[in-house]
Amino acid sequence: MTSKKFFLDQHGCAKNQVDGELILTHLEQSGYVKTDNPEDADLIIINSCGFIESAKTESLNSLMDARKSFPKAKILLAGCLAERYADVFKTELMEADGIFGNGDISKVTETVNKMFSGERPVIKPPQNGVCCGNRNTLLNFKGSAYVKITEGCNNCCTFCAIPLIRGSLRSRKASEITEEITELVSKGTKEINLIGQDLAAYGTGKEDKVFASNSSSREHSFLYSLMEEISKISGNFWVRLLYIHPDHFNPDILEIMKKDSRFLPYFDIPFQSGADSIIKAMNRKGTSLSYQKLVQTIRSAFPESSIRTTFLTGFPGETEQDHCSTKEFLTAIQSDWSGCFSYSTEEGTPAAKMKGKVSKKAAEKRAGELVQIQSKITEEKLAERVGKTYDVLVEEIIENNDGTDEGLAIGRAWFEAPEVDGSFVIRYDLDDKEAVEAIKSGNVVKVKAIASSAVDIDGEYIGK
Repeated sequence: MTSKKFFLDQHGCAKNQVDGELILTHLEQSGYVKTDNPEDADLIIINSCGFIESAKTESLNSLMDARKSFPKAKILLAGCLAERYADVFKTELMEADGIFGNGDISKVTETVNKMFSGERPVIKPPQNGVCCGNRNTLLNFKGSAYVKITEGCNNCCTFCAIPLIRGSLRSRKASEITEEITELVSKGTKEINLIGQDLAAYGTGKEDKVFASNSSSREHSFLYSLMEEISKISGNFWVRLLYIHPDHFNPDILEIMKKDSRFLPYFDIPFQSGADSIIKAMNRKGTSLSYQKLVQTIRSAFPESSIRTTFLTGFPGETEQDHCSTKEFLTAIQSDWSGCFSYSTEEGTPAAKMKGKVSKKAAEKRAGELVQIQSKITEEKLAERVGKTYDVLVEEIIENNDGTDEGLAIGRAWFEAPEVDGSFVIRYDLDDKEAVEAIKSGNVVKVKAIASSAVDIDGEYIGK
């Protein structure tokens, strides 16, 4: 057994985070020792993102910094960037001592062993199945976990490189997912975040057999049926669905959400644009009007639902009028949260060959305008939550250094997803033994919202 130490430098989305957690688990089970200090590491793993230009640059810069700062350590480039450019990096990125794709994470130990035996492996396992399952270490705050239910994507949005990186859609068996959730809940996990490129597509891959009976004449969508199985799991936990493509939204899931309140009425639906011509150019089937009607349907079922979306500005051919249409769309749907990115050309995607390129300056200006609109909406939405009491998952305890008896903690309520949304500030009395005992990372406590800001809510502890 080896006693070599490794450090994981994690980048990218929640799906890549799960891959990082699997890397940690496989290496630790093989005798490698995780360290939180890169200076102590014999091996530094850059688990990279290869989705957009800024993310690729960030991952490469991290690799170069590691090479410069820790010249004696072995450096492994893993993740989406390694998967996407393995053939190029084989000869052009010699700063990395090994390249490892994300098709089969279980091959990471084999890769690392080869590195320490003097080889420079470039391993790109085929994109088969869904890498997930037991993980010894979770990179979330305590009490929260991501559970991957699909891998790859068949939507083929013209701007997106995900199918090039992670392949076509495939789904995990429902029994595997429920077993994993049951195990997480038994260990005290309070929040399960279901993730995939498009949860609405769960079970619809070419070779998917997610249930014992995989009939195409099912009464409900496969996602509904999965949620039905999850609903059978006993325990005090909540489930958040992250990323549902608007063209495939499963309306029947609203029905089961009403039946089981543990399914949070939080909807992550990336609309990308509010201009019909751009939506069509992105290879999407909906329209601004149909997407607005979808939001109305959700809010009719759940008036206080929290809706997050994403916009992409500067897509080839986007005119100023198109941008105005998107601003009007955002104002109309009144999403609680949204992210906004300026378009970057991704080689291998259909959009890379499209005419009508928009300047980076114009794309960033448009993104800034959408951010301003969303900021105002979010501030107003949060203000409406003041005076109400919420269950809040405690993430961090803030150390008190000012000599007062006020305790502070940071957490999230149901309408705040990890990493991307605002936070819930929890105020409590340090002389209150019950509060001090209750407010610990990973616990859920009741908090009354007493004030709000542009992105966060201030609250006071009410009880367990």
